Amino acid sequence: MNEYFALMEKILHHFAGDLFREEVKMAKSQFFDNAGILDENAPQYELRMSQFFDWYLFTRDLSGYGQTPLEVVYMTRELRFSPEEMSLIEKLREHRHSLFEFTKIKDSDIYIKDLMRGDKIVVKKSPWVFGFDSDEIFEARLIPVGDTFIFTKGFCFHPAEAKKYILSEIKRHKKDPDLNPEDMMLKLIKMRYRFERYRHVKIDMIYSNDSKVVF
Repeated sequence: MNEYFALMEKILHHFAGDLFREEVKMAKSQFFDNAGILDENAPQYELRMSQFFDWYLFTRDLSGYGQTPLEVVYMTRELRFSPEEMSLIEKLREHRHSLFEFTKIKDSDIYIKDLMRGDKIVVKKSPWVFGFDSDEIFEARLIPVGDTFIFTKGFCFHPAEAKKYILSEIKRHKKDPDLNPEDMMLKLIKMRYRFERYRHVKIDMIYSNDSKVVF
């Protein structure tokens, strides 16, 4: 499914290029706020930048547009798409962003449960089969492809000790339609990296809505 990733790179090449330099700078400040931007030699650099660019492409509204880069691609004169690419863009727009629970791996098929929607999913022939743990809730984006899905690259695995807190947050968001799940998942990403940076701090002081810890 390299065609999906190639198309995402094409779109990002424009919306994260020179014309949008200040926009990207502002977006990085928003995304990495209080979580620390890693240098290129840091172990988590590639993963964190994948998370950022997924968020930038799929979730964050561009200043002056009120829509995400993925939503305004057809309005952009500098970009041209083939009929095949336009079909792929529609699939990207149908992506599913949620928090998931890992169930099992069978051959290269990944069985997971969408904790926001409550349904079960099988990601067939996944190139990513390592790093999944049934005790850890993880954030991911899934692109529908035929009778299955493919993962984008911006995974975020939360520590098992945070599971109770995350489940309570999911429950709270399900009860209140005015709450935005995207805001919750961005907040959880920041908590995940604060947890890595501040190993001396108890996890329930990081994954908390009432934390008095100043980072």
